[in-house]
Amino acid sequence: MDIELGIQNVARPVNFSTDDTADAVSDVIAKATANHQPIVLTDDKGRHIIVPADALGYAIIGSETKHAVGFGAL
Repeated sequence: MDIELGIQNVARPVNFSTDDTADAVSDVIAKATANHQPIVLTDDKGRHIIVPADALGYAIIGSETKHAVGFGAL
């Protein structure tokens, strides 16, 4: 699933893909912002993304459905 995090006072958003579910990502973001702790997520390549919760402007959590590749079903 694709994730986009907007950081305050930063022109470009942080974009990455993760194997976590939408609910798991939402829970991590909600708990971090409630406790004023860093948001720690892992992308699908095993890299850790750490964002200060107080600097988070927005989060867009993509759909969990896999998109088909190609021009149509045969």
